[in-house]
Formats: sequence, structure tokens, C-alpha cells
Amino acid sequence: MFCGSSSGADPAFADAARDLGTALARAGAGLVYGGASVGLMGILADAVIGAGGDATGVYPDVFTRDVSHDGLTDLHLVADMHERKRLMYELGDGIIALPGGLGTLEEVFEAATWNQIGLHEAPHPIALLNVSGYYDGLMGFLRHAVDQGLLKARHLASITLTDTPTEALDHLRTFRFVDAEKWS
Repeated sequence: MFCGSSSGADPAFADAARDLGTALARAGAGLVYGGASVGLMGILADAVIGAGGDATGVYPDVFTRDVSHDGLTDLHLVADMHERKRLMYELGDGIIALPGGLGTLEEVFEAATWNQIGLHEAPHPIALLNVSGYYDGLMGFLRHAVDQGLLKARHLASITLTDTPTEALDHLRTFRFVDAEKWS
């Protein structure tokens, strides 16, 4: 799960984080996320825990521990952001991105790149939870990159815009990658 360490300007972002956390727990799916107690990250983790689900954080030692979440099922301390992304990818089965800033975008793009080049044995589908149209412009740009011949449509296919937590979870459950050789 990738999302902002702030709550953002639109209250719908926090509502979506709570709804997604509750939906994850009800579906019996565990949360793997960045391990913070602040912003959308904290709201999401609190919702998962409050609904009886498991929440695993992956927290880099480069940050002060005062914003790490102390109520998690499990907290992995890692050396840096690179190790954080790698471990989050290994622990998870798919990716949902709530609204977020540069860190969230960087995480989504790195995971999509790993899918594209076949870096990991099991590629992860990616759902962008498009709260209040947050990701409309990004997907428009990515479609433009396809139109310009700089991104293959099959590589963009693993990234899907979803409007609700249920749609995001359904995408992770049902998306199937084509033959891995076709992705590289």
C-alpha cells in the first residue's frame, strides 16, 4: 500500500483511507505499508487494526522513530528507502495507491518498472484509488506516453484506476499478467 504521510487537502482522502483499511480487514487481506502513524498512512493502518486486521509496517531507519506506528502487528526496520520498497514488494501480493506525493508516485513507478522488466518472479498488479479524480491527470499523461510510443500499452495495463476500495481489491484479485516474456 502506498499513500501520503500527510492527509491532504480533501477530506475524501482520509475517508478513502479509512474505507480501504476496513475493506482490507473484512476481506482478510493484511496491510503492508510504510509503517508511519501520520497522514493517510496512519489513518489506513488505524482502520485496518480497528477492524481486526493485520498491519505490517516497513519503516526506514533514516526517519526518526517518533512517527512510526506502535500498534502494528509487525514492524520491520530497514536501512533505507530502497530496502523498504523491496521488502514491501516481497511481502505483498499487489499494490493499491491512495493519494500521495512524490514518495507515493516514486513507489508506484518503481513497482511498475519492476513489473515491466520482470525483476521479481511474481509481478504485482497496481490499483490507483482515484479519490476525487486525484489520479486522472497522471493516467492521462501515461496514455499520452503510450500514444507517443514511449510506453507500451501492455506495460501500462497493470496500472488501473479504481473508484472504490472494493474495485481496487477486485483488481488485485482478478488481474492476470500476460506471459512474463511479453513483459520484458
